Amino acid sequence: MKPRVVVTRKPPGDSLDRVNQVADVWVWPEERRIDRDALEEQIRDAVGLYSMLTDPIDEALLDLAPSLKVISNMAVGVDNINLDACAKRGIAVGHTPGVLTDATADVAWMLLMASSRRMTEGVDQVRNGDWGPWDPLGDLGYDIARTTLGIVGMGRIGEAVARRSIGFNMDVVYSSRSEKPNAESAFGARRLPLHEMLGIADHVVVCVALNDQTRHLIGRAEFQAMKDTANFVNVARGPVVDTDALYEALTSGLIRCAGLDVTDPEPLPPGHPLVGLSNCTIVPHIGSSTWRTRVAMADLAADNLIAGLSDLPLPHRVA
Repeated sequence: MKPRVVVTRKPPGDSLDRVNQVADVWVWPEERRIDRDALEEQIRDAVGLYSMLTDPIDEALLDLAPSLKVISNMAVGVDNINLDACAKRGIAVGHTPGVLTDATADVAWMLLMASSRRMTEGVDQVRNGDWGPWDPLGDLGYDIARTTLGIVGMGRIGEAVARRSIGFNMDVVYSSRSEKPNAESAFGARRLPLHEMLGIADHVVVCVALNDQTRHLIGRAEFQAMKDTANFVNVARGPVVDTDALYEALTSGLIRCAGLDVTDPEPLPPGHPLVGLSNCTIVPHIGSSTWRTRVAMADLAADNLIAGLSDLPLPHRVA
C-alpha cells in the first residue's frame, strides 16, 4: 500500500501529481485554512504531512500521528512547527528556502517606496475625490536615493533587499548574528549593533526569521532608537515586532511611517488601530505571492515530501 499523505491546502501548479504517484493523498477541499478538527482526524494514520505556514503543528497534534515521519512546510519559516517535538519523534521537517527571496525583496522595496512617498494617502485622495490643485507643500514625502538603508537580518532576503539599493546610491548598514562578508564586499554594507544601526538608518527593513530570540525583537526601546523621520518595513513575521509599540511609535511621532507585509495578529481585523493610520501601509502577507514563486515553493515542498516518504535525505531539511 502507498503511504498516506495529508495536504492542508491545494498548492498551485502540478506538484501534487508527483506526490500522487507515490502516496495515497488526502487534500483539504476548501479554500481556507484547514479546521483543526479535520486535521486531527486526518493525520492519525498519515506518514507524510504537506503543511502551510498557517497550520500550527504542535506536540498535541503530533501525539495523534504515530506513523508520521516527514513534514514538508510550503514556506521558508517554520515557526508554525514545534521542531523540538519533531526531533524527539524522529520526524524530518523540510521547508522551501531560496525560491521566494526575490519576490519577498521586491515587496520590501514596494513597501519602502510606498510608505516613504505616501502612496496610500495619494491613492485615497484620488479615489475619494480629494485631489486638489497642485500645492508646493502638498503630499511631501521623503527621499530614498542617497539615504541610509538599515537591514535587520542579513540572510538571503536581506541580501536581496540590499542588492536593490545599489541603483539608489544608498549606504547600507545591517545587524545580524554573524558577519556577512559577501554583503560587505558587494554592497559596502557595514555591520553594527542593532540600536546603533537603528539610530542612523533612514529606512529600516526587518528580514529575520521568527524564533524565541527574535520574538518582539523590535519594541519600544528599538523605536525610540530610530530617527523621528524613519521609515519602518517588516517582511519577516508579525511577532518579530511588538504591535502596540509600533502603533505608539507611529502615533506619537517616534517614527514617520511604516510598511507591513506581516502583522501580529494576522490577519489584522478591520477595526485594528493600525489599519486606520494614514502613515501605515499594510498589505496581506503577499511577499511570495507571484505565480512563479508559489509554484516553485510547491515543487520544493513536494521534493521534500517525496524524499522523506522514501527514507531519503530531504533536499531542504530544517530538522
